[in-house]
Amino acid sequence: MNSEERFKLANRAAYIGIIGNIFLAILKGIIGVQANSRALVADAVNSATDVAGSLAVLVGLKAAQQPPDEDHPYGHGKAESIAAIIVAVLIFLVGLEIGKSSIEAFFQPISAPSSFAIYAIVLSIAIKEGLFQYTVRLGKRIKSDALIVTAHDHRSDVFASSAVLLGVGASIIGDQFSIPWLTYADPLAGIIVAILILTMAWKLGGESIHNTLDHVLHEEDTVELKKMVRNVDGVLLINEFHAREHGHYVIIDLKVAVDPYITVEEGHMIGKQVKKVLLEEGHVQNVFVHINPFNEEDGMDVDGEVKR
Repeated sequence: MNSEERFKLANRAAYIGIIGNIFLAILKGIIGVQANSRALVADAVNSATDVAGSLAVLVGLKAAQQPPDEDHPYGHGKAESIAAIIVAVLIFLVGLEIGKSSIEAFFQPISAPSSFAIYAIVLSIAIKEGLFQYTVRLGKRIKSDALIVTAHDHRSDVFASSAVLLGVGASIIGDQFSIPWLTYADPLAGIIVAILILTMAWKLGGESIHNTLDHVLHEEDTVELKKMVRNVDGVLLINEFHAREHGHYVIIDLKVAVDPYITVEEGHMIGKQVKKVLLEEGHVQNVFVHINPFNEEDGMDVDGEVKR
């Protein structure tokens, strides 16, 4: 999949998320106010914030699409991870606000919400689960941190709306059967929503920050790449191998040992061939090869492979 096609797919997913969240924010906001449900209003605010998050994802995707330049020779792939961090921060702030307003409700007179709030909640759960399934599969397919974070935000909304459904339902039951303490199940659901949102934001934000800080692929993820290098004629050993994740693509820095008695041009051609085979992998965007002269002290390479 080329970069242009990848951007179009990611862009479409972001716009679908924006449209879905705008619809749900308006629906839940209006019904939440009319039905007197604090939990549903809190869920509406959550959906409204998701719109801002999706816009941040769009900006990140557009920035990541820019080709390498003089100031950014490694490209702009990390823009997606930065957008993912922004989304996580927004989610976290919303969780704090929802938790605060829900706790305050316990110290105020309260009445049960109207039963028609249930319909809006069920519809929200169905739409959000659909958005999650679509976005997470696409995010993994095109290796987009921003889309994967957005997908899990959709899934956190499913859990949040499920908690709202239980809270609103319990509150209505409490009102119908004159059980006063059950009426507070509505703001209690708001607190549960806040905890779920905060937990999800913390986890996703941490993962995105980790990816932004020049995270290298784990050993098990580089086995095939190293095998490709070892199969290049003239490569005797791999002295160093670092594959850095840079958003949705990988940049590789490596040192290989070659026969010290070949010409500089021959060594250069071996390096070019190493770069060529690695670039054939769709997720590798650039390769920097350093040529070392092989000597007898270099008995094994980075993985303990014996010289050939």
